[in-house]
Amino acid sequence: MTEQQITEIFTRQVDTIYRVCYAYMGNAADTEDAVQETFVKLMRSNVVFNDVEHEKAWLIRVAVNHCKDVLKSSSRKNVALDSVGEPVDERAGLDETLKVVLELEPKYKDAVYLHYYEGYTTEEIGEILGHPPSTIRNHLSEARRILKRELGGEWR
Repeated sequence: MTEQQITEIFTRQVDTIYRVCYAYMGNAADTEDAVQETFVKLMRSNVVFNDVEHEKAWLIRVAVNHCKDVLKSSSRKNVALDSVGEPVDERAGLDETLKVVLELEPKYKDAVYLHYYEGYTTEEIGEILGHPPSTIRNHLSEARRILKRELGGEWR
C-alpha cells in the first residue's frame, strides 16, 4: 500500500475509528494511542480492500480488538493510587444518551454504537464482531430495554 493510499484511508476513516476507540477507552489520551496503533497495523498489513465499506469494517475490527487487548492488559490494572491525578470528566460534552450507551456492557455497547451511531446492519455488525446476526439482534433488544429503563421513556 502506498503512502498516498494510507493517507486517503486515514482521512476517510479517522473520525469513525476515533469514536469507536473512545467508546472503549473513555479518555482522549488512550483513544489517540489506540487510533494511532490501528493505523500502524494498517501500514504493516498487506490487506487489500474490496471497497470503502470493507476498509471501514476492517479498521473497526482492528480498533476494537486493540482496545480490548489494552483494557485487559495487566499493566493497566496495576496503577498506584498516589500516581493518579484528579479525574477529568471528558464525557461532559457528550449528550446524555451517549453517556449511558458508553456505560453499557461491552457486548451491548458495541452493538448499539455500531448500529445507531455508525449505521451498520445487524448482519454487518455480526461480521465485524464475529457473532451471528441473531445474537446482535438480541444484544440490541436487551440494550434498548436497559436504555429505556436508564433514560426513562422510549429509546429506539
